[in-house]
Amino acid sequence: MPREFTRADRVSDAIQRLLAKLIPQEVRDPRIGMVNINDVTVSRDMAFAKVYVTFVGSESDEDGIEGAKRLNGAAGFLRTLLAKEMNMRTVPKVQFYYDKTAIRGQELSSLIDRAVADDRARHRREASDGQDDSDGET
Repeated sequence: MPREFTRADRVSDAIQRLLAKLIPQEVRDPRIGMVNINDVTVSRDMAFAKVYVTFVGSESDEDGIEGAKRLNGAAGFLRTLLAKEMNMRTVPKVQFYYDKTAIRGQELSSLIDRAVADDRARHRREASDGQDDSDGET
């Protein structure tokens, strides 16, 4: 019977959970703020981990990119903390990337909601215009 999850999947899940706990507790840079860890992908040889993050309340993409740079500056420190928590011979090198897919998804969702609301309003206007025309003819 094949395994449902590979070792890389389990390691990436563990890294995601631990970083979500460690970054707010251990990283003391106030410029980073609140971090959401969207995804972690680990290479098959367990040497590298790509961590995709967004920042709560960031005003622009530049703020997110700058926050990822700050986290990359603390990557060695965070890797040391991960090594203390995880039971692995070698812990992957962590690289942070700003991920704007969640923000883009929210933008697209609001555009869809607005289009649906406009469509409903247009159908209501057309229906009320049709009733006014029939009332005048009788």
